[in-house]
Amino acid sequence: MTGWETFLTAAIKVLAAFSLLLTVVILVVWFERKAVADLQNRIGPNRAGPWGLLQTVADGVKLLFKESVTPRRVEFGLYILAPIAALVPALLVFLVVPIGAPFTLGDRVIDLSGTDLNIGLLYILALSSMAVYAVVLAGWSSGSKYPLLGAVRASAQMISYEAAMGLALVPVILFTGTTSLKGIVEVQAGSFGGFVPAWNVVLIPSFLIFFIAGVAETNRAPFDLVEAESEIVGGYHTEYSGFRFALFFLAEYINIFNISAITVTLFLGGWHGPTFGPVWFSWLLPIFWFLLKTTLLIFVFVWIRATLPRMRYDQLMSFGWKRLIPLTLLWIVLSTLAIGVRRMGLPWT
Repeated sequence: MTGWETFLTAAIKVLAAFSLLLTVVILVVWFERKAVADLQNRIGPNRAGPWGLLQTVADGVKLLFKESVTPRRVEFGLYILAPIAALVPALLVFLVVPIGAPFTLGDRVIDLSGTDLNIGLLYILALSSMAVYAVVLAGWSSGSKYPLLGAVRASAQMISYEAAMGLALVPVILFTGTTSLKGIVEVQAGSFGGFVPAWNVVLIPSFLIFFIAGVAETNRAPFDLVEAESEIVGGYHTEYSGFRFALFFLAEYINIFNISAITVTLFLGGWHGPTFGPVWFSWLLPIFWFLLKTTLLIFVFVWIRATLPRMRYDQLMSFGWKRLIPLTLLWIVLSTLAIGVRRMGLPWT
């Protein structure tokens, strides 16, 4: 493959990923509104477009043209940078997630991901930790004590649950022997006994801890204290309005999709699923299975929001440090012993 062909392939993948994420945000916001409305016996959006699908587009256009008010005492450069710093990592994380099976085009094999990094999991953890800077910068640069307090609380929450999230991935790496997301999906091919899919969901504690930490990382209910109505004003983005606020909103919903997609990739077999039909149909099926699994996990996000009451901040921090992290450390020890016995046998045999 020549340099121009490589560049063109990479550019098409990036544009496709960017377009998919923007489309997904529109659908996820609509899906959340309709699902929560159904769970609470309401109607939800039903005016703009068929089934209310264009309501999110209308809200986005409104925010785009709405006046952005800049407080007098802001650190303007960092104040403008913070929403961008929240959005860019959310967009970049998705580039390493394989959404379908590789296919052959001529003499080239095309992977359905932006790129396949051999350190894909470390790349995801590094970029997710960058989101903390956006929160801190937004709160501090606003020039108000209330966003600053919200930013401190949010950053403490994100750092706490990042620790549990990273530790939950250790058994996955030990079990699969790779940090490449493509490699992790390939390990989950096949089945046990021809019936049970060979997914990493057998690592149930890692699956649950990672997903719970992902809900906390995205500041979703019941962990959404930093932007709750009953808390300190409106959190770290209190002083943002218009399109600048829309960037925070956009990053949050992209991260919901990212966490769901990464969870599917790590624990639920990725794009693997039953294949049948003609060749062109069997090529589309992996993408369908991946999106179906991801949609089901997004529904769990919505279901949690509509069901569970909000935690107090001391309960949130206590749950992270006194429950989740010790449980994760214990699971690492047990899973390491189990994997060692599986590979080398019992020491006395």
